[in-house]
Amino acid sequence: MVAITHDQGIVLRSYSFGEADKVVILISPNTGKLRTVAKGIRKTKSRFGGRLEPFSHVDLVLYEGRNLDTVTQVSVIEAFPRLRADYDAVILANAMTEAVDAAVQEDEAAFGLFLTLQRGLMALEAGNRSRDLLVAFFLRVADTLGVAPSLDRCAGCGRAQREQFRFGFAAGGLVCESCAPAGAYRLRQGVVERLAELAACDLRALSSEESDLSADALGVARRYLEHHLERRLSSMAVMHE
Repeated sequence: MVAITHDQGIVLRSYSFGEADKVVILISPNTGKLRTVAKGIRKTKSRFGGRLEPFSHVDLVLYEGRNLDTVTQVSVIEAFPRLRADYDAVILANAMTEAVDAAVQEDEAAFGLFLTLQRGLMALEAGNRSRDLLVAFFLRVADTLGVAPSLDRCAGCGRAQREQFRFGFAAGGLVCESCAPAGAYRLRQGVVERLAELAACDLRALSSEESDLSADALGVARRYLEHHLERRLSSMAVMHE
């Protein structure tokens, strides 16, 4: 019996497969990471056109395969055209999709990660190109994974005098002098407060204006997420924090 399924997702990345096909990786709110194959997509007259490009939010009909599901129909829910036309926005979107690709699991509902990515792309589409948007996004991904950094009290003992604290990636955020592991360090004044503000914000409503704390905040948020993902985000190499 032919197994046909219907799903939706945001395209994270794709790569060539065989002579004319592509493997397309998506995040679905229902089933997590989807690994699909789009047959003939690299041909000039492909029926898929540009509908399976990275960042596209699409509706899919899939034929269930042994290793990869085959895309048989695809329609675009949101293409994010303004984002695609802006180099700075594409850089930020690449960082977002790489982080989500590293975080999402197969065969496991991923509504929180999907919604975070969707809102991040919506903010880029609306014109936000700030590093603060990426900080807020990384912190939201960490929170969705259950590893949000402690930003108001010691992650070890619960003490609340954060002005005397250091920050430790492995320790889970702020740590007091008694709980601080080797390698924990002090952040510049105001960075912790800015991280806390960004962690609580709505991605779509975040101001595009940066402050002199933006670079520091991005460095902390990036390294914190990389530590918990256990991988470097290579797309960040083109950004100047």
